[in-house]
Amino acid sequence: MEAQKEKTTIVLFSGDLDKAIAAFIIANGAAAYDHDVTIFFTFWGLNTMRKDEIVKVNKGFLEKAFGWMMPRGAKKLGLSKMNMMGMGPEMIKHVMKKHNALTLPQLIELAQEQGVKLVACTMTMDLLGLKQEELLDGMEYAGVAAYLGDATQARVNLFI
Repeated sequence: MEAQKEKTTIVLFSGDLDKAIAAFIIANGAAAYDHDVTIFFTFWGLNTMRKDEIVKVNKGFLEKAFGWMMPRGAKKLGLSKMNMMGMGPEMIKHVMKKHNALTLPQLIELAQEQGVKLVACTMTMDLLGLKQEELLDGMEYAGVAAYLGDATQARVNLFI
């Protein structure tokens, strides 16, 4: 009989570039160690998984306003500290490139290749007016009960 795989879950609540990078580095590391990994994206963390381009969807005024105010995708996230009116993320990206570190979009792609389960919180999507068409392909959609189902079986549960 095959041994049960270790499980790791991450709640990505933050929409900050540095925190999203950390979440994906941990997720990819756990997946490389053959863990079943779930990242549950909620509130501002959902912006990490938005498509870069504008997607035409039918929305009300308030939902459109949220869409305009929130960053569109992994390339547009700010830093949690030293954002410096948008210069901080560019400086971090430059340093990462200099050290041959993967970018956040590359880390997301690697996670998808490794089978990391990427789950968008449907309640938050409703609150912020986000539609499935606006998020990257390959996402799953579920509520907190599905996340808790994964988390109760996991030995590692992180909130970022």
